[in-house]
Amino acid sequence: MGTILAPEGSQSDRAGTMQPVEVSVVIPCLNEANSLAFCVDKALKAFSASGLTGEVIVADNGSTDGSTEIAEERGARVVRVPERGYGAALRAGIAAARGSFIVMGDADDSYDFTDVPRFVEKLREGYEMVVGNRFRGGIKPGAMPPLHKYFGNPGLTALLNTFFHARIGDSYCGMRGFTRALYDRLDVRSTGMEFALEMIIKAAQIGARISEIPIMLWPDKRGRAPHLRSFRDGWRSLRFMLLYAPNWLFLLPGATLVAFGLFLVFWLLPGPRQILHHVILDIHTMIFGVIFTLLGVQTLSIGAFAKLFSYAERFDRGNVSLKRLLKRVTLESGLLFGGALFLTGLTGCAWITWQWAASGFGELHQVRQVLFWSMWLFLGIQVIFASFFLSMLGISRGTYIGDYDLK
Repeated sequence: MGTILAPEGSQSDRAGTMQPVEVSVVIPCLNEANSLAFCVDKALKAFSASGLTGEVIVADNGSTDGSTEIAEERGARVVRVPERGYGAALRAGIAAARGSFIVMGDADDSYDFTDVPRFVEKLREGYEMVVGNRFRGGIKPGAMPPLHKYFGNPGLTALLNTFFHARIGDSYCGMRGFTRALYDRLDVRSTGMEFALEMIIKAAQIGARISEIPIMLWPDKRGRAPHLRSFRDGWRSLRFMLLYAPNWLFLLPGATLVAFGLFLVFWLLPGPRQILHHVILDIHTMIFGVIFTLLGVQTLSIGAFAKLFSYAERFDRGNVSLKRLLKRVTLESGLLFGGALFLTGLTGCAWITWQWAASGFGELHQVRQVLFWSMWLFLGIQVIFASFFLSMLGISRGTYIGDYDLK
């Protein structure tokens, strides 16, 4: 049995009911025998010193070095988690927690668990998530590799703030506190290191009140190589953020390609253009303009699919504009728009073909016009098929499409 510490003078109900818990400290663990006892002791000491009623939960991910026995001896409650992964351990530990406030931190003693009351104080002020900031609090020599300190963490944090407007300074800090109510709303699904990012992304998407407090990062006491792999986990983090940001991954590049492609097409439609003394852009560049436009529209279509998927799967939790758009844009409107583009292109191509036939099918001099009208014909076909697939995706995901609430 784990230990629950309460303020001096309080006690469990005489009928034998369990003492209420205000804060649960959750520590993921995988072979942390050298440092785990320090973490548990500091957390329990923080409860006694501040008058908090709390519990310490060690979510063990399959330790074989006696970590679980150490945790239980020091007064923690051990939750055994067969599924491997940092996120899997935390999800199981948080699920078992009984406190209305939850503070998580690593088991290598790099974070000072006597800071738990500071997190709880901020949560009591009304914040729903409180993230530690190691760059404001201080990083002891040897506590963080220079690659992580000067490039990895600042770079990933900058991208996180750019993509999701989280407005935090240390996105990968492993010590943070949050309310049980917020966690239940977030529906965090990651089982690996992406767990920390997913929490912040989803909290920012729903407009949760997020704050930071400066904390100190100390050299760990694990006595073994870290589980973290810089380049592998850095790429996983970047990949994860891009998958949660279809606007940046698909829509912005797609719109840029379309704008640039259309510019080239219309600019070169009248004839060749000279940009430098010996540089002339002609029909070959116009062909690239058509390709850029078609590729851009295809990328935008994939972005629309990704946006609908992320909304239906609750990856994008705060997308009110998408919900409004789905109510207005129907399959029929997409088919009408695509059909109009197709007929426009078909009419232009037919006119060029008629003129060519009238000339006896001689040399074709209207190659620019052929490219121009063919582009609209192909764009119409893309829009038509994209509209069908978008509607099918909405039906399969039970999403509100057009005049039908399919949920």
